[in-house]
Amino acid sequence: MSSALARILFFPSLAYNVMMERISSRLWYNRIDNHVILGALPLRSKTQELIEKEKVNAVVSLNEDYEVRYLTHQPEEWEKLGVDAIRFSVVDIFEAPPQEMLVKGVEFINKKISNGGVVYVHCKAGRSRSAALVACYLMKKHNWTPEQAILHLKSIRPHILLPPNKINALHIFYKSHAHCT
Repeated sequence: MSSALARILFFPSLAYNVMMERISSRLWYNRIDNHVILGALPLRSKTQELIEKEKVNAVVSLNEDYEVRYLTHQPEEWEKLGVDAIRFSVVDIFEAPPQEMLVKGVEFINKKISNGGVVYVHCKAGRSRSAALVACYLMKKHNWTPEQAILHLKSIRPHILLPPNKINALHIFYKSHAHCT
């Protein structure tokens, strides 16, 4: 049921995000540090900017297939552009990325940035699913608590939205993978 509702809401909510970028101070994406960018769908119209201006050479998607099938490049298209891409299928609105995906996502990010790369992490709006993964990356990198990671993200991308299920996922990740004792 949640997946069906997410599908129904996809295009209206995507249109809302496009409108908010145009009429408010919201940006399509924000650089979180020198190597990680958190953003909305990397639409085909943004590809050149991301590769040439932002120097993106890796992409992490937390979208279901239908969300990225026509609007963004597929992994083989990214590869032709010299960009490594990985996608984790997570239902919008209702699901938090499972721990296995968060761990693999942070490992992918760290592998790509270890060579000086820039990774674009996204979901539909760059507010929730992808924000959860980037928070995990920040916790692991800085040994931050979930609260510290969230505050940092909100200071850069104020419209992130982490509901209780995603906050819970951050706490589990922190206890299992990020906190150095």
